[in-house]
Amino acid sequence: MIPLLRAELIKLRTTRTFLALSGAAIATSLLTVVLTALLEEPTADQVLSDVFTSDTSTLFILVLAIVGISGEWRHRTITSSLLASPDRLRFLAAKAIAFAAAGLLLSLAVSLAISVVGYVILSSRDLPTPEMGELAGQVLRNAFLAALMGGFGVGLGAVVRNQPVAIVGVLLFSFVLEPLLGSLAGEVARFGPFTGLPLAIQGIPAEEFGFEEGTELLAAGVATIAMLAWIGAFFAAGYTLLRLRDVE
Repeated sequence: MIPLLRAELIKLRTTRTFLALSGAAIATSLLTVVLTALLEEPTADQVLSDVFTSDTSTLFILVLAIVGISGEWRHRTITSSLLASPDRLRFLAAKAIAFAAAGLLLSLAVSLAISVVGYVILSSRDLPTPEMGELAGQVLRNAFLAALMGGFGVGLGAVVRNQPVAIVGVLLFSFVLEPLLGSLAGEVARFGPFTGLPLAIQGIPAEEFGFEEGTELLAAGVATIAMLAWIGAFFAAGYTLLRLRDVE
């Protein structure tokens, strides 16, 4: 298992797609923080969720994980990968762990950048800043969510191996369908893996993402269990399909 995991991490480190998406995650997160900290005046109660949850690495690592697993079929490398690792469960598990680790590290890098920039801008404007303990807790929640989304993306990409369809589907659910469901039926949408559960894990109020008034998100621990259930379901389905599918 260790050699497989090492090989997957080497693939990630040497792939231009990973570098490009990582750069995009850092750039978009910084842009969001700069604009929020410069143009808004968050209160002491809101500053943590308004400014320091602008970590877009969760979305980018999700897309990257889908690209990583579905690309095995797109670029016809799945045969050589499975010849090197005939155990398909180990192969899929190594990818899931590698992308979870990548999500964790990417989120920590993003959170460090936005924390420094956010603190500098807010302090220069004499606006409230969160306590260091609160900020550290938020950084850990962001990183934990990014790790979960990395594993989720591998399972999702293993089920929907058509890369464009999988990526467009993720974007559609993340920015249109789940938010729309949240505005109409928040009690249902809070169980969604793209918006409801991530908001609960990060500690972001549902109202900030357009959920209907009065919607109470799950507790962070319960949301984590529900997210793990989504990951497990897609991983199991992806493994089953991987065993049944012929490779070329």
